[in-house]
Amino acid sequence: MTRGQGRGRAGLAALVAGAIAWASPVLALDQFLFQTPGAGKDLRDVLFGASLLAQSARDKTADDPQDLFAAARADYGRLLGALYAEGRYGGVIHILIDGREASDIAPLDVPGVIRTIAVTVDPGPLFTFRQARMRPYAPGTELPRDYLDTAPARSTAIVAAASAGIEGWRTLGHAKAKVEDQKITADHRSHTVDSWIYLRPGPVVTFGRLTMEGYQRMRPERLAKIADFPTGKRFDPKELDAVVRRLHRTGVFKSVTLTEDEELGPGNTLGYHLGLVEEKKRRMGAGAEWSTADGAALTAYWMHRNLFGGAERLRIDGEVTGISGSTGGTDYKLGVRLDRPATFSRDTTAYAEAGIEHLNEADFDQDKLKLGFGLSQEFSPQLTVTAGLRYEASDVTFRGNGKRQYRLVAFPTTLVWDRRDKPLDASKGFYLGAAATPFLGFGSTGNGAQLTADGRVYRGFGVDDKVVLAARVQLGTVVGPTLLSTPRDYLFYSGGGGTVRGQPYQSLGVNVLRAGPAQLRTGGMSFAAASVEARVDVTRTIGAVAFADAGYVSAEEFFGGLDGWHAGAGVGVRYATPIGPIRLDVAMPVGGNTGDGVQVYLGIGQAF
Repeated sequence: MTRGQGRGRAGLAALVAGAIAWASPVLALDQFLFQTPGAGKDLRDVLFGASLLAQSARDKTADDPQDLFAAARADYGRLLGALYAEGRYGGVIHILIDGREASDIAPLDVPGVIRTIAVTVDPGPLFTFRQARMRPYAPGTELPRDYLDTAPARSTAIVAAASAGIEGWRTLGHAKAKVEDQKITADHRSHTVDSWIYLRPGPVVTFGRLTMEGYQRMRPERLAKIADFPTGKRFDPKELDAVVRRLHRTGVFKSVTLTEDEELGPGNTLGYHLGLVEEKKRRMGAGAEWSTADGAALTAYWMHRNLFGGAERLRIDGEVTGISGSTGGTDYKLGVRLDRPATFSRDTTAYAEAGIEHLNEADFDQDKLKLGFGLSQEFSPQLTVTAGLRYEASDVTFRGNGKRQYRLVAFPTTLVWDRRDKPLDASKGFYLGAAATPFLGFGSTGNGAQLTADGRVYRGFGVDDKVVLAARVQLGTVVGPTLLSTPRDYLFYSGGGGTVRGQPYQSLGVNVLRAGPAQLRTGGMSFAAASVEARVDVTRTIGAVAFADAGYVSAEEFFGGLDGWHAGAGVGVRYATPIGPIRLDVAMPVGGNTGDGVQVYLGIGQAF
C-alpha cells in the first residue's frame, strides 16, 4: 500500500465519471469528489461507507477546515481497513485537499479555507488464501466459511476465524484460551495470502466465586437465587449467558454485566464480578388501536418491578374496547397479576392473578370474575410451559333469550415455542402456541376442555430480508359439554383484526334453535382460521403489505354440525419505529355473507 504517490494516475474522464459532487455557498467546502477506479458497485459502496469525508459530504455537515483535515487524515486508515476487509492488499489511496496530499500537510499548516477535496482509491487486485490454517484446533469448532484455501483473503475472515478458534476451546472449558501467535504474509506477485493462527488453549477451568454490586433494593439472597451462578461447575460460556438472561428476565435491571477475573484462582478456578444497574421501581404505559367496525381500544397498565425486594412484579392492566364500534357495545376489563421469579427452581416463576370484566357483545352481555394461580417453567429461551388453577364465575344475559350463570374451575396449561427473530416484526423463524384448558362446571355449566393452537411461520428473501412471506393457522375446539352449557368466552367467533380482516368483529358464529322457532346466535364449538401476508420494505422506514385471511366456525366439537366460513383481503402500510412498526391495514370481504364494505385497522406491530 502506498499513499501520496502517483497523483494524476487516473485521468480527468475517470475522475468525473466516478465522482460524487455537491456544493453549498455557506460551507467551507465547495466540492467533494470520490472516485474508485476499477471497483465494482459493492466495493465502492463499502469504501464510501468507510469514509468520514464521504459521510460529511453526503450529510452536508462539512463546515470547518480543521474537522475536514482531521477526517481526511483518519480516512487513510479507515479506507485501508476497508480494503483489507475486502481482500485488497495492494490498493493505493490519495486524498487531495485543494490539490495537496493530506498526509503531506502538517497539522499546523491546515489552510483556513478548503474548497475542494478529492478522494481516489485504486483497490488493486483481489488476494486469495493460499493457506488458511489454525493450530491447535478444538474438536467441534466451526470456522467461518470464508476462511479456507482459495477463498478471498478478507481480513475479517482471519479475525472471525481467530474468534471462532478461541470460542471453540472456551466451549470445552478452556476459559483462558487466546491467540498466542499469528503469521500473515501477503505475496504481491501471486496475489495470495498465507494465514497461520496459533492458539494457546490453557487449562480446563471451573467457575469460582461470584462477587456482586449495584443492587440497591434487591435482597442479595434472592439475587443469588435468581442468578444461580454455577460455582464449582466446569466453565461453559452458555452458563454465563443463562445467568445474564435470568436477571434480565426479571425486568428489575437496566444493565447486567459479568466480568471475569484476569487471573485464575487456586485449582484453576475463575471468579466473576456481577455489575448491576437497577431500573426505576415503577412503570406506566398505554396503547391504542382502532378499526372502522370494532371501534377504538384503549389499554393502560401500572407495574411495580420489585415489590418485596425479591424481583416480585405486580402489574395492573386496564382495557376498554369497542368504543364507538358498530358491533356490540363497549367492553371493560381490569386485571391484577403478581409474578415471583425463581420459585422452587431458578427457571420457575409463580403467579397469582385476579380480574373482572364486562362484555357487551352483539349476542349477549356478560359480567365475569376470575381468580387463579400457577407456575411458568422456562425450559429454554424459546420454550415455556405454564400450568395453573383458576376459578371463574360469569353471569350472561342473552339478547331476548333469558339469563344463564356459569361457574367452573379450570386447569389452564399452555406451551409457547417461539423461534422468531423479532416478535413484533419477524422476518424469519416460527411461533407455536398450544393450550389445553380442562374445566369442571357447577350447576348448569358443563364439564370438558377447550383446545387451541396457533402456528406462525416467516421467511425472508433478498438483501436484509426486504421481502418477507408470513403465514398463520389458528385452530380451536371445545370437547365435552353441550353448546349452551359451555361458558360463552370458551366458544369461538371469527372476524376482525385477530382472525379475518375485512369482516366485522365476531361476525361469524352459529345460529341454533333453542325453543320452537326461536334461534340463539352464539359462538361455535370449533374454529379454524388461516392468514397469509407478503411484506415488502419500500424504504428503511416504510413497508407495504398485501394479505388474505379466511375463517371457519362450526356448532359442534371437532368441526361437526352447522358451520359457516368467510374471508377477507386487503393491503397495508407499515412505518418502522423503535418499539415496532405502526400498522395501517385496509381490507374488504371476499367470501361469505357476514360483511359488507371496507374495514380499516390501526395498531402497533405486525398483525401476527
